[in-house]
Amino acid sequence: MDDVSGSPRHPGTLRRVPTPPVPPRVHAPTNRRSARSAGVSDWQLRHEGIARTSRDTYLPRDAGEVLRQRVEAVLLGAPPGSVLSHRTAAELWRLDVPLVGEDRRVHLTVPPEARVRSRADRVVHASVVPAPETRRIDGLLVTSPSRTWIDLAGVVPPAALLAVTDQMLAQGFPADEFPHVVRRYRGRRGAGRARVVMGWGDRLAGSPMESVLRWAILDAGLPRPLLQHEIRDERGRFLAFVDMAWPERRVLVEFDGNVHRERRVFVNDLRRQNGIVLAGWRVLRFSSADVLGRRAAVLRLLTGVLTGH
Repeated sequence: MDDVSGSPRHPGTLRRVPTPPVPPRVHAPTNRRSARSAGVSDWQLRHEGIARTSRDTYLPRDAGEVLRQRVEAVLLGAPPGSVLSHRTAAELWRLDVPLVGEDRRVHLTVPPEARVRSRADRVVHASVVPAPETRRIDGLLVTSPSRTWIDLAGVVPPAALLAVTDQMLAQGFPADEFPHVVRRYRGRRGAGRARVVMGWGDRLAGSPMESVLRWAILDAGLPRPLLQHEIRDERGRFLAFVDMAWPERRVLVEFDGNVHRERRVFVNDLRRQNGIVLAGWRVLRFSSADVLGRRAAVLRLLTGVLTGH
């Protein structure tokens, strides 16, 4: 007699039932001691769904993409008085730091007497962080915006610091506070860089990479552009707000990020540019490939257009 599937059934033969995969038993950052207290064995900690982020720290593998989870994992082994700082603080303050590459490690500032080192999942900075220079973000102790800014000044390029400065201004950070921060940290690594950059910050910057391009322009000694300048035609009709402009020279620069590759945006850019050119403006457009890979050529072109040489 055949079974309903059409396969012959033999006496004494049992059909094999697939064994469902065993789910991981770690659902939040933990260490070996806490795992054992919860009944999770060392063998279970080696589950493919669990990531070992340091010698004694574990978290669900898919949680490694979430900053909060990585932070909590690092804090499990952090000494008292630790404060999230530098690039991690910037990320928590929603500040994008360009030019520095991806770094999933958590940056932590610890008291100078703490005997801890950097490792695969964390970067340790030894320094005193007074309480007034800290804030709480969703329960996490993090350096204040001003302390984060001066910390970054010591470890990132000037163009990246300008991008952070622009974003802080756009978020409402008082422009007149930057000189106080520089004076407070006189002599500290990066203070000189911060002093130069702070005077060039502009809340109207459209993106971090636009800030990087603007740094190159200013650092080359070229005139400072107006940001988000309004362009109108000869009849006074509005045409566009542009990224950077030198109105007295009728020259403007547009930075094209990835969004400009979308067909709808690309078509709109062409129509918009035609109107601007007909209004008597010279239009230069650059991408990140130009800013990062052809900086000298970009500056030569801009110098020629802006100075007539």
